[in-house]
Amino acid sequence: MTTVLKYVIGLAVLAIGMTSCTNEPSLQKYLVEKQDDDKFLKIDLATSLLQSDDANFTKEEQEVLNSVKKINVVAYPIKGDKTDYDVERKKVQAILADEKYQTLMKMGSNKSGATLKYTGEEEAIDELIVFASDNEKGFAIFRLIGDNMEPDNLLKLMNAIDRGDIDPSQLKSIGSMFDMQLE
Repeated sequence: MTTVLKYVIGLAVLAIGMTSCTNEPSLQKYLVEKQDDDKFLKIDLATSLLQSDDANFTKEEQEVLNSVKKINVVAYPIKGDKTDYDVERKKVQAILADEKYQTLMKMGSNKSGATLKYTGEEEAIDELIVFASDNEKGFAIFRLIGDNMEPDNLLKLMNAIDRGDIDPSQLKSIGSMFDMQLE
């Protein structure tokens, strides 16, 4: 091989290596970094743990539930000084501002609110994210990970919650931080 060809191949390998290993912030990286941080509350759930003992899902609801693989919940309760809260909240907001996180809905005020975002295609969601914050209580990130979740079908799961087929008691420790009623 000629020296020029070796040089070109070397540059190509280097370019591929540099583009495949990015240090861009992502929600996944952020959540992994916070796993050992005692300031955060963390819950990882398989969707099977949310099913009540007497669940009576329709076939369609069961298929939707099966498309959700895992639920991650990370919360930062405010305990005293708000400086760290503001820093962490801004980090999450900066991550979620990336164009790969598409916004479905925003609601709230300057002091509290929630944003619903997703990754994947609009009709085949891979990750559904709810970021809720309250300047007096803290923030929480709810992340549903799945394969080709359809928004219309996810709404059908709300019927299962209303009937009591889904038991959200696993999330009560996070809800109590925000004085939410998760029943």
